[in-house]
Amino acid sequence: MKAPAEGTLRGIGTFLATFGIGVATYIAIADSGGGSPVCIAGGHGCQTVAESSYSHLAGINIAIFGIAGYVVLLLCALLRGDAFRMTAFIVSLVGFGYSLYLTYLELFTIDAVCQWCVASAVLMTLLFVTNAVRMLTYVGTEP
Repeated sequence: MKAPAEGTLRGIGTFLATFGIGVATYIAIADSGGGSPVCIAGGHGCQTVAESSYSHLAGINIAIFGIAGYVVLLLCALLRGDAFRMTAFIVSLVGFGYSLYLTYLELFTIDAVCQWCVASAVLMTLLFVTNAVRMLTYVGTEP
C-alpha cells in the first residue's frame, strides 16, 4: 500500500489541527468563565472532569497547552521540510501520550468522561498517525 502524497497528509493535518484548536479553545473559554464545557449528550461528565485537580497543570488549564500544541501542529502542516515534519511528529507524539494519560485518568481515577476531552484525544491520535506517516515516508526528501 502506497502512502498518501505529502500534500494530502499536510491537508489532513491542517484540518485536524484547526478543529483541535477549536475544541481546546472551547474548553479553555468554558473554564475561564468559571464553568465547564457543556456535554452535548447530557450528563455531568464534562463538569466532573473540569472540576478535578487534573484539569490544571501548574495552575494553568491543560486546554491552554492543547491550544499551543495544536497551533504548532497547524504551522507544521502548513510548512514544508524535514524540520517541520520532525517537529510535528514529536509534538503529536507528546500530545498523543498525554491524551492517553488523561483518558486513563478519566476512566479510572476521575470516574467521569468529558466528551470534549475525548474529541481532543481522537483528534490528537489522528494527528499522531498522520504525522508519523508523513515523517516516516517523506523525511529526507526535497520539500
